[in-house]
Amino acid sequence: MLSTGGAGRLLVADDEPDVVDLVRIFFEQQGWQVDGAGDGRSALEKARSRPYDAILLDVAMPGMDGMALCRELREAGVDVPILMLTARDADADKLRGFGAGADDYVTKPFSPVELVARVGAHVRRYRRFREQGRHALRFAGLVIDPAARQVWKDGQEVALTPREFDLLLFLARHPHQVFTREQLFEAVWGERYLEADSNTVTVHIRRLRSRLGDDPSRGAIIRTVWGVGYRFEPPGGAGRS
Repeated sequence: MLSTGGAGRLLVADDEPDVVDLVRIFFEQQGWQVDGAGDGRSALEKARSRPYDAILLDVAMPGMDGMALCRELREAGVDVPILMLTARDADADKLRGFGAGADDYVTKPFSPVELVARVGAHVRRYRRFREQGRHALRFAGLVIDPAARQVWKDGQEVALTPREFDLLLFLARHPHQVFTREQLFEAVWGERYLEADSNTVTVHIRRLRSRLGDDPSRGAIIRTVWGVGYRFEPPGGAGRS
C-alpha cells in the first residue's frame, strides 16, 4: 500500500544508527518522510501499522534479519519496493534476497545520492504499473490481473514475487515482441543496465518459468530467442476482461 503526499514515506531498518541517520538526511532533503527502526521486529511492526512507498532493510540485523523480514513482509501482502542493504556483494546473497522478494540490492558503503535515485526509480515503476489500467489479460489457461496483482494458471493461483509479476506483466503486454536482457532490465527494474545485471534477468526468467510450469516441449509461454533475448507467446490468443 502506497502512502500519500510528498515524495513518499520511507522505512529504513538498520542496527547502525549512523546509517539510519545518513539515509534520513538525504531522503528528507528530497522531500521524503523517513521512519527508522533498529531491528527487524520493530521494522515489521511499523510496516504493519502504516503505509510506506519503499522499505530499506539491512541484511544483518539482530533477531529477525533482513532476509527473514523481507519474506515476512511479502507474505503479509506488503507490495512496495524493498531494497536490501548489505556489506557483502556475493551473487549467492543477492539471489537469496531476490528469492525472499527483494527488488534490489545495495552494497555498503553506498552513495546516498545514488540510493535516493534508485529508490525513486523503483517507486515510479510500482506506481506506473498500478496506473496502467485495471483490465485483466486473459489467455488460454492464463489470467494476469494488474489491479489485484494476481496470476492464475489453469485455474490455480500462481504465487509470484512483485518483480516476477512485473516482468510477466510487461512481457504479456507486448506479445510476440522480442526484448533483450538490457531492455527488460531497464523497463522492469527502472534502472540503467550494466553487464553485471544480465544474470539478474536470467534468474528471474528462470524462476518465472518454474512458477508458471512452463514446458518448452509443449510450447513455452516465455520463449528464448537465442542470441537476442525473450518473448511472450500467448497461449491460445490474447484478450482483456
